[in-house]
Amino acid sequence: MRRARLNHYDTDYELGQDNVEVLGLDIHNPVFAISAGLVLLFVISTIAMPELANSWLSAARAWCINHFDWFFMASASGLLIFCVVLIFLPVGQIRLGGAAARPEFSLLSWFAMLFAAGMGIGLLFWGVAEPIAYYTGWAGTPMNAEPFSPQAAQLALPATLYHWGLNAWAIYAVVGLSLAFFCYNKGLPLTIRSAFYPLLGERCWGWPGHIIDILAVLATIFGLATSLGFGANQAASGLHFLFGIDDGLATKIAVICGVTLCAVVSVIRGLDGGVRLLSNLNMLLAALLMVLVFCLGPTWDIVQSLFVTGRDYLTNLIPLSNWVGREDQDWLHDWSVFYWAWWVSWSPFVGMFIARISKGRTIREFMVAVLLVPTLVTLLWMTVFGTSALEQAQAGVGQLAQGIDKMSLATYQMLENLPWAALTSAIATVLVIVFFVTSSDSGSLVIDSITAGGKLDAPVPQRIFWAVMEGLIALALLVGGGKAALGALQSGAIATGLPFTLVLLMMALSLSLGLRSEVKQLSASNKDG
Repeated sequence: MRRARLNHYDTDYELGQDNVEVLGLDIHNPVFAISAGLVLLFVISTIAMPELANSWLSAARAWCINHFDWFFMASASGLLIFCVVLIFLPVGQIRLGGAAARPEFSLLSWFAMLFAAGMGIGLLFWGVAEPIAYYTGWAGTPMNAEPFSPQAAQLALPATLYHWGLNAWAIYAVVGLSLAFFCYNKGLPLTIRSAFYPLLGERCWGWPGHIIDILAVLATIFGLATSLGFGANQAASGLHFLFGIDDGLATKIAVICGVTLCAVVSVIRGLDGGVRLLSNLNMLLAALLMVLVFCLGPTWDIVQSLFVTGRDYLTNLIPLSNWVGREDQDWLHDWSVFYWAWWVSWSPFVGMFIARISKGRTIREFMVAVLLVPTLVTLLWMTVFGTSALEQAQAGVGQLAQGIDKMSLATYQMLENLPWAALTSAIATVLVIVFFVTSSDSGSLVIDSITAGGKLDAPVPQRIFWAVMEGLIALALLVGGGKAALGALQSGAIATGLPFTLVLLMMALSLSLGLRSEVKQLSASNKDG
């Protein structure tokens, strides 16, 4: 027993020691109460005063961007460098859970779950809309290229991949590895505060830790709500495109309510019976849709673009990461800064979810897989959909040739100019909804764990509560944003992402201290053995 616990931290904290049972809920005091209270206050005030709420959200977004654009950009690049360095250090040999630990899920199921939870809805929403927006100058162009020019066309896909590739997954990887290491190797609860034990010591179980977990809950729920809002917009547009159903606010509300109900059923079934099955279904449907677009679209051009996009992405990685003296400031703020804030707000959710399913992997295996596999799949997805859309726009075919009139319709406007448009549009709509459910239920499980003090088996009513809260936040942002709902969704993500970016940087420092200590202890143990 002594050898099995040799590297665990010597702490008096016991899982659930601060929990209280209220109405059948096993809640961590005071994280659950404060988090739930702030969420409910936001929902009620936003729905009651939508114009004032939209004004506040817009002001918060402008303040964060104008004062901290450099902070978001530098943090995203710094975390990527940190992750790459870990791959080549001796700590890469450390196995999450100890030398005898083995993975709980197969490699394919592992990839499916981390990818579906990490970027599902977003890829489907932005796979066409983002490269077309960059080509047509819908909200500025990368590197200040002339809209509709060959340069804009050349930069459209690499700039899109820049936002969805290595930087994004480095943000997730830092959180995921920190949580997995401190839980499985150091014997601490699977909650955000545990990652700060090397910096805070026993204080991480007090108010400093409470504040960290509350920030994590708020960042997660607003980041998820942003994605759910995008998904509701696209699902409503799909229903309008397929069946002529009005795609106004009432339909979006109905979609969110329906998906939230499905998410509730999934969280009741748990990780293995709900999330894993839906994630595998996501991958099958996404693969089917991508293969259809690849075969029905400009197949040879897609093949050629795949290699060109990958090359141009790596070539432009440093120029796009630079924020000093950029002429395309509007594009930088509206796109890059928003994306880094969005991914940061998603990081507690995706990171904890990856941690829960990654026991038994080595750190090197974890980092290589989490950084490269999603980036390569994203490259393939964005190239298939983006090239098909850009070919239409450049050839003057369909609505996309005129630019984007409605972001949520972009994918359907591309599909309608390909054969079998009804079939592919139907698959896309179903995929949006299933991705929608997967993000909501896996996010609910993560928030539930944080607000239960790290417990992985909190009561079912507690899971239901957070699934419903996510739906309510998405509804509040859509209602509060009115016609500018897209901006309201982005504002919510940026405002909550700013404070958690600082938390992320501290987490990376704490992880490096923990890994260094682990290497020393393992070396000493091997000598003694």
